[in-house]
Amino acid sequence: MSSQKKILETFENPNKKDDYLILMDIPEFTCLCPLTGQPDFAEFEIKYVPDGKCIELKSLKLYMASFRDVGAFHEANTNLILNDLSTLIKPRYMSVVGYWKVRGGIITTISTKYIKKNWKDKNKILE
Repeated sequence: MSSQKKILETFENPNKKDDYLILMDIPEFTCLCPLTGQPDFAEFEIKYVPDGKCIELKSLKLYMASFRDVGAFHEANTNLILNDLSTLIKPRYMSVVGYWKVRGGIITTISTKYIKKNWKDKNKILE
């Protein structure tokens, strides 16, 4: 669990009985390359089907900004975001996709997902 996770806040899901998909686009993510210290830029797409809790958006904005001066590989950051968010709210489903901008002529996309065990209606959302 990252120390950045302490920034995140939640609220009770106002409609726990139904499955619905929340999509959040984060177009301005920055961090540092752990090898060179140069800035890395990405866009993130976070989708989730809440269970008991939802992510409060201002705290998510602050959480994402907290990576700005942190050196980590693209794969590590993308997976850390999924782990922090899914551990915090325990959604029925969550996916995190990082669209990493050009670095050395290469664009990288990292996709991760979490699916709650025994979630009966997962095929409705994932189709």
